[in-house]
Amino acid sequence: MTVAVTNLLAEVPTAGSLDGPTIGVLALQGGFHEHHVMLSKLGAQVREVRQTKDLDEQLDGLVVPGGESTTMAHLAERLGLLQPLRAFVASGRPVMGTCAGLIFLADEVLGQKEGGQELVGGLDISVRRNYFGSQTDSFETELNATFALGRAINTLFIRAPVVVRTGPAVQVLSVLDLKSVGLVADTPTLPVAVQQNNLLALAFHPGACCPAPTYMHTRKPNRTACSPSAARGVVVVQQS
Repeated sequence: MTVAVTNLLAEVPTAGSLDGPTIGVLALQGGFHEHHVMLSKLGAQVREVRQTKDLDEQLDGLVVPGGESTTMAHLAERLGLLQPLRAFVASGRPVMGTCAGLIFLADEVLGQKEGGQELVGGLDISVRRNYFGSQTDSFETELNATFALGRAINTLFIRAPVVVRTGPAVQVLSVLDLKSVGLVADTPTLPVAVQQNNLLALAFHPGACCPAPTYMHTRKPNRTACSPSAARGVVVVQQS
């Protein structure tokens, strides 16, 4: 995953850089437009994914946005996207999920609505939905993260999940100190950003806090050094 800083307040360019990566954004529901803005600003060619034909070999990576994970799952199931999304995850190409996207990529979700929901899965984590409460309990805070090169990043938690279990292959990139946001729990900190091979998941919204949110995207392997763990690698770009 590539790290860069940009400003969300700009309009979406008419086209990304011609030599930039082609990144899909799942555009069934939720905050896909904000990701389109960010990725375009970073030079990516962005494709909104709504049908199975949109998930082809031309995509270098995929973003699953925040929103309502149950609604997203129902729409993906109705449109026949669940299996193609699982195949994309298994392909080794980078995938980033934010908030509801983290839930969608998790192998296990606690606190689901009655009847449950389908998941894309792939991340060996257990997630609890709406950990902090309702929409009115949303908050903004600064976090330290291993991908932020030693500087705190602004983050926004909106009806956010948290990670309550991580498998042995999962790397924790950032944790939230619960006391810092006025919560008391048996566990003083909980993971809010994790990575497993080509999958990156954030409990917060990286593009919602202006003027300089930290954002991640992918680059084509022939343009940058790649992680040996993935066919289309994970790289870090210097923050400005």
